[in-house]
Amino acid sequence: MGGTVAVLGHHLTIYRRVWRGSVFTSFLVPVLFLLGMGISVGGYVDERQGPLGVPYLDFIAPGLLMSTALQVAVSEAMWPVFDGFAWSRRYEVMRTAPVRTRDILLGHVAFVQLRALIAVAGFLLVMTLFGAVHSALAPLALPVGVLVGCATSIPIFGYSAHVKSENMFAVVMRFGVIPMTLFAGVFFEVGAMPPAARALAYVSPLWHGVELARGATLGVDTAWSWPLHVGYLLLWIAVGWPLALRQFTRRLDT
Repeated sequence: MGGTVAVLGHHLTIYRRVWRGSVFTSFLVPVLFLLGMGISVGGYVDERQGPLGVPYLDFIAPGLLMSTALQVAVSEAMWPVFDGFAWSRRYEVMRTAPVRTRDILLGHVAFVQLRALIAVAGFLLVMTLFGAVHSALAPLALPVGVLVGCATSIPIFGYSAHVKSENMFAVVMRFGVIPMTLFAGVFFEVGAMPPAARALAYVSPLWHGVELARGATLGVDTAWSWPLHVGYLLLWIAVGWPLALRQFTRRLDT
C-alpha cells in the first residue's frame, strides 16, 4: 500500500493549498439549497399536504445530501483525471517512480472519496442545524455518501482515461448526472413516476443512496432492504474498478 499512500499524499499536498475554498462551499451550498428548495419551495409543497408524510425540507435534504456526493465525486473524476493524462501529464511522471498503475488509480480514488466525505459531512451538519435530522442513525449517511461517490466516480475514472477531449464530459453531465439528480428520488418520490421512468430510477446508483440516506436521517424504512441497496452500490464499484484499471493500464503501461 506504500505506493497508494504516496499518491494519496501527493493529492493531499495539492489540496492543502485550496481546502479553505472547498470547505467553505461545503457549508454555503447546502445552506442555499435548503433555503431555496427545502424552505421556499417546500412551503408551497407543505401547504398542499402531499403524500410525502414529512415536511418537504426533511424529505429533500437527504436527497440533496447524496446528489452532492455524486456531483463532487464525478466532477473530481473527470477534469482532474483528464489533466493527469493530457495536460499536466502527472500520471506519467508518477509512473516513472516505483509506483504501480494500480497505486496511481487507487490513491486518486481515495482522495476523491475524501473530497466527497468532506462535502457530505458539511451538508449533514447544515441539515442538523436546519432541523432536518430526526434519527440517531444519521451519521450512517456519511459512509453512504462515500459509497455513492465510489459507485459513480470509479466508472468515470475509466471514462476520463479513455476520452480524447474534455468536451466529452458534457455527455456525462447531460445524460448522466443531471437526469439522475432530477429523477432518482431527490426532489419527489420515485413511486409517483410512470413505470418506465421508475425502472430507470431503480437502475441509478443515486436512488439507492438517497433511500439509504433518507432512512438514516429520518429513521424510516427504505424502499428495499438496506443490504440490497448497499449490494447494488457495491456492484457498481465491482464492475467499474476493472474497467477503470484497464484504461489506466492501457494509457500508462503500453
